[in-house]
Amino acid sequence: MKYNRVLLKLSGESLMGAQSYGIDPAMLKQYADDIKAVVQRGCQVAIVIGGGNIFRGLTGAAGGMDRVQGDYMGMMATLINSMALQAELEKQGLRTELLGGLAIEPICKAMSRRRAVEAMQDGRVVIIGGGTGNPFFTTDTASTLRAVEIQADVILKGTRVDGVYTADPEKDPSALKYQSLSYSEALEKKLKIMDLTAFALAEDNNLPIYVFDMNRPGNLLRVVMGEEIGTLVCKQ
Repeated sequence: MKYNRVLLKLSGESLMGAQSYGIDPAMLKQYADDIKAVVQRGCQVAIVIGGGNIFRGLTGAAGGMDRVQGDYMGMMATLINSMALQAELEKQGLRTELLGGLAIEPICKAMSRRRAVEAMQDGRVVIIGGGTGNPFFTTDTASTLRAVEIQADVILKGTRVDGVYTADPEKDPSALKYQSLSYSEALEKKLKIMDLTAFALAEDNNLPIYVFDMNRPGNLLRVVMGEEIGTLVCKQ
């Protein structure tokens, strides 16, 4: 096994599946199946999910909503997704611990490094909702912050594309895939992997980011076991 402790970053939109809004039960089950396969191999897993399938603070702000209020609404959306994934994982027999940047009793306790690490060492899947608990920060930044806190080996950024390309492969058929990149190369080429705050935090802490296609069943296990199926961003 290549990675022993990972932070899995999932987008809220990915939970929509073929729907235009909300949570697709089939997609939720597929993700839970893949996470279960990794946990059964002994990998410690923490998860951060976005909330874009329900609400985005920036979208609300663009429509005239107060940005701070909108961002808190977005944090609540991430907790809804986190609760849904928690329910599916427990349905499949896994033990979980839901923590939050926002502590909401009786749903979740406040995120702390000690709680998260102890839960993972106990074999539980840790799901961290509520972003950083502060407005003006994305779930990309939240996932990087949490990965640094728990001393994860890597951030696994699950997307619907099998890595990082020179251009959007869904729009440009001639786009070429990178097998690996340095942080500086990714910034110079303006590749949209994560927002700049998240990226700077990852670089400062020498935290690798692995981008892969999470929508293909079995890919999460392949990445954890060391198969090179995506793009690695790290210091080179």
